[in-house]
Amino acid sequence: MVSLVQNPALARALAEKGYETLTPVQTAVLQDSVGENDLLVSAQTGSGKTVAYGLAFASTLLGNEERFGPATEPLALIIAPTRELALQVQRELIWLYGPAGARIASCVGGMDVRREARALEMGAHIVVGTPGRLRDHLERGRLDISKLKVVVLDEADEMLDLGFKEDLELILDASPKERRTMLFSATLPREIVRLAKQYQRDAIRIDTIDQSQPHGDIEYRALRVAPNEIDHAVVNVLRYFDQPATLVFCSTRESVRRLHASLQERGFEVVALSGELSQGERMHALQALRDGRARVCVATDVAARGLDLPDLGLVVHADLPTGPAILLHRSGRTGRAGRKGISALLVPYTNRSKALRLISAAGVDAYWTAAPSADEVRAKDQERLLEKAMVSEPASEEDMALATELLTKRTPEEIAAALIRLHRSRLPSPEDLFDPGQQQDRGARDAKPRRQDSPRSERSDRSDRDAPRGERPPRAPRDASDGQWPTSGPGSENGRVERPQQDMVWFRMSIGHQKNADPKWLLPLICRRGHVTKNEIGAIKIFERDTRFEIVAEAAERFTVALRRGGEEEIRIEPADGAPVGGAGARGPGKKPTRRAGFKPGGAGGKPGFKPGGKPGFKKRERNDG
Repeated sequence: MVSLVQNPALARALAEKGYETLTPVQTAVLQDSVGENDLLVSAQTGSGKTVAYGLAFASTLLGNEERFGPATEPLALIIAPTRELALQVQRELIWLYGPAGARIASCVGGMDVRREARALEMGAHIVVGTPGRLRDHLERGRLDISKLKVVVLDEADEMLDLGFKEDLELILDASPKERRTMLFSATLPREIVRLAKQYQRDAIRIDTIDQSQPHGDIEYRALRVAPNEIDHAVVNVLRYFDQPATLVFCSTRESVRRLHASLQERGFEVVALSGELSQGERMHALQALRDGRARVCVATDVAARGLDLPDLGLVVHADLPTGPAILLHRSGRTGRAGRKGISALLVPYTNRSKALRLISAAGVDAYWTAAPSADEVRAKDQERLLEKAMVSEPASEEDMALATELLTKRTPEEIAAALIRLHRSRLPSPEDLFDPGQQQDRGARDAKPRRQDSPRSERSDRSDRDAPRGERPPRAPRDASDGQWPTSGPGSENGRVERPQQDMVWFRMSIGHQKNADPKWLLPLICRRGHVTKNEIGAIKIFERDTRFEIVAEAAERFTVALRRGGEEEIRIEPADGAPVGGAGARGPGKKPTRRAGFKPGGAGGKPGFKPGGKPGFKKRERNDG
């Protein structure tokens, strides 16, 4: 496949780097049908996009020549969203275009502006930079893009997310109209497609992502945890999987500071990345990760953008992502270049439904298990000790002499026990965790009836309620009817969990946001009028003038019959195809709707579109005593 590369200098560079085959995106951009056209490319993170566009514009920059001429004005401009990604692109292009004699300059925020200005003044064939710094050089006259032949937007979707649209448009408007424009992105949202139509001519669209399949090199795991044991669960996950490099995601800077301090206190080699760090601190942290002095990085989503760690084998979501795209972006940091990776989501039972919706919307399959227990971590330690331990390297003569002398004074068992103690002393201690999934066994719950001798059955002892937050015992889920955890099955160490898939039937209700529809009283209404339980109700989606909801197919016929017997009411319920089957009212004449504050519906598989709070402005109707 490397034979597709026509330029001899680039072919030599690939051979020296050890390339035997090209990735799908690299092969796609070298097809004869591409020619000198603009490109709009969607490819998964870690699929070799940098080398792909480096190969794609080689013919534009070099033509039939094997080497570049003297460096004057830039011929190619690559724009990346973050300084880390820009510097990574520069490193990749240096080895790829090194045999061709290319001079490659970088212009990124946080670096010495004067040094960049001198590099541009001396001349460069290719310039790589971030939008803000490139715009600054352009406006100050240091960057001349009048001779550009190629402009590449790398991770274009992230650049728009970060608010660089105005900078990108200014740079593209100032560049020659006859240039080639290439947009490379992990996803192609409407904003990217709109930008492509505005600045590209007859672009060829290349999509190497199978949208029906998740990233095949990433294994997703959803781990049950108690809400007050997130930090302890992170400890056990890190110890259980024991990867050379791990990225732990938190939602806020404060969460990063707290978790970083907690892991550091427990003996982990850990660094933190957040927006409050200076460029020097950030570079120091990244270098510690790359050279192996640190094995764990705790970061926010924004701070980790553009971060590339070749040995990253594990991504831990200490805080759940805010959406499916964020989940895929986070997880895409691992499983790169053909390596296997693990993406572990820590799911408190309070966020179980959110996690189910998130995983389903992202189109990935997850293994649902408990977070690794202390005993499982110790078992893994023992397994790793027996497999590789400290005897994998051949002993020197000095080592053998000392070992022989040691055997004269100690028994082999004593020496082995000392070796084990030494090995364990270097490892952070695992934590004892509570498994919320244990409460799923209804028989176990029924075997422990709640006390009836005090208000609210004395949910917990007063001493527990008054204890400091970190010292309180973990609390079990409120009730199994709020939706149960997926049950375990074969497929992993702790069992693969398949989310039960049920056929659903959509119904329509003739009330929406316009009349203050609220799930807090719509759900009891559906249950009461249709004679179904909340576990038989799926998604509830409220629109402006109506509401759509799902009923489990097995209960749909019973639901329909109950509606017909209910008589005509003010709020009609009918199948989503529009055929009326009867009515169901929130209230009879003169009755107010029932509203239960804080109601949290259950139901298999969660409820996409569910809005937990009531809509402000709920109006009471006047009583009609007729």
